[in-house]
Amino acid sequence: MGRAFEYRKASKMKRWGAMSRIFPKLAKAIEMAAKAGVPDPEMNSALRTAILNAKAENMPKTNIEAAIKRASGKDAANYTDVNFEGKGPHGVLIFVETATDNNTRTVANVKMHFNKNGGQMAPTGSLEFFFDRKALFEFEKTEEMDLEELELELIDAGLEEIEEDEEEGIVLVTADYKDFGTLNKAFEDMGIELKKAKLERISNNPQEFSDEQQEEISKLLEKLDEDDDVQAVFTNIG
Repeated sequence: MGRAFEYRKASKMKRWGAMSRIFPKLAKAIEMAAKAGVPDPEMNSALRTAILNAKAENMPKTNIEAAIKRASGKDAANYTDVNFEGKGPHGVLIFVETATDNNTRTVANVKMHFNKNGGQMAPTGSLEFFFDRKALFEFEKTEEMDLEELELELIDAGLEEIEEDEEEGIVLVTADYKDFGTLNKAFEDMGIELKKAKLERISNNPQEFSDEQQEEISKLLEKLDEDDDVQAVFTNIG
C-alpha cells in the first residue's frame, strides 16, 4: 500500500474541520482561482478544480456561485499564498498553507497558535524537505475500467502510482505536483470524472505518536485549522 493511499486513509480519520470551517476555505480557493483567470470554469482549469473539490465536500451550489461572483466584484480581496513551518508538541513537524489579504495579521495569528499550544515556528524552508509535494486525484472505479491499462495510458502524463480502495470503490492516482495540470487534462480527455484533485504535502518520514501525544498535538492542529486564513495543515504523523 502506497504512502499516498495511507495518507488518504489517515486524513479521512483525522478530519478536524467541520463544514462551518471547510466551506469558507473552499470559497476562498474558488475566489482566488476565479480572480487569477476568468470566472468561467469552462475556460479556467484552476477554477474547475476548485469547484470540483468544493462539490466533493457537499458545498451548496449557491455558495459556489457566490464565491465566483465575489471574485468579479470591485471589492474582491487580493489574497496571497503564504506558507509557514513549525514544530508542535513532541517534535511533530507541521506545514501550514495560508491564503491571506493581510500578511501581518496572518503571521501574528499563526505564531500565536504555535506559542500557545506547545509549539514554535521554524524558519521558512527549514522543514519543507521533510514533505513531498504530490498531486492526488480520486475517481470512482467503474466495472469496465482496467487499472493496468489505465496505468499504462497515464504514465506519460506523469502518473507515479495508482491504487484502488476496493471497500469504497475509489481509485487514487498520485503524481509529482509539477504534473498536476498534465494529468488533470488527461483525465478530462479520457472522460474520467474526478471526485477530487488536490495538491498535498505528504511526509517522507512519518513518525508514530501515542494516543496521548496525538491528543496534545491535536489541540494545536485544531487551532490552526480554525484560523480563517489557514487553507491546509500537514504533519509528519504516521
